Amino acid sequence: MAQAVLGVIGGSGLYEMDELTQVEEVRLQTPFGEPSDAYITGMLGDVKLVFLPRHGRGHRLLPSEVPYRANVYGMKMLGVEQIISVSAVGSMKEEIVPGHIVIPDQFFDRTTGKRDATFFGNGVVGHVQFADPVCSQLSAIVGDAAIAAGATVHKGGTYICIEGPNFSSRAESKVFRSWGVDVIGMTNLPEARLAREAEICYATVALATDYDCWYEGHDDVSVEAVLEVVHRNVAMARKIVVQSAKSLAIERQCGCGQALQYAIMTDREQIPSAARQRLDLLIGKYL
Repeated sequence: MAQAVLGVIGGSGLYEMDELTQVEEVRLQTPFGEPSDAYITGMLGDVKLVFLPRHGRGHRLLPSEVPYRANVYGMKMLGVEQIISVSAVGSMKEEIVPGHIVIPDQFFDRTTGKRDATFFGNGVVGHVQFADPVCSQLSAIVGDAAIAAGATVHKGGTYICIEGPNFSSRAESKVFRSWGVDVIGMTNLPEARLAREAEICYATVALATDYDCWYEGHDDVSVEAVLEVVHRNVAMARKIVVQSAKSLAIERQCGCGQALQYAIMTDREQIPSAARQRLDLLIGKYL
């Protein structure tokens, strides 16, 4: 019997929900190395859930150290077709109050090239369409789920991703605000790009934890402040995941599942056998 398979990437506490049954731990080795940690799988009604703590259990990995390729590839290995990313962010607008939820529809990349940002290379060239970097259908489901869960939700907005691990300087924060971004974080790129290359729908639940350091009269961002808001909202994040799972369709109606159909530029006869083997899960159907 066909079933929807939903991946969730975020904090380790997200999978600790009473509704989850048939819980198992799965460790994988991918062509791109080991993922951040073991995947936690289970059933939520008729939906299979696959959870992964992005930074590893115990939060061991810096944003630049997260093995994004292995994480997304592992989701693909486990049959995931839709990913909800749960991420703490700083608010860059006064109306996005700490504790609010933002469902971004755009990303702006300010990472510095330390991250492996594509599955392609080493003999295979691919260019995916990324003008609209999230799945609009999955984002709509997640946004409605957040409202149903009782959150204050801002649908749409731009997430600027910085390298980290330090928070922004005050000058950087003010410049980013002048660009019109809505939230700031350190993890959703290249995660979103890789999900697109893997033909997996992707949506972000961005939890505003602070006002970064641009807002005079408010305390500057600190780890203590971030953790306090995150811990208060873990239960809300779980509710959003549960509610989203209830609305997932088994058959996707978006174009995410065909993102690579016209993306591969390399002459098929020139693709090395090692590259074919490494990327078979992603591009085999197009070769």
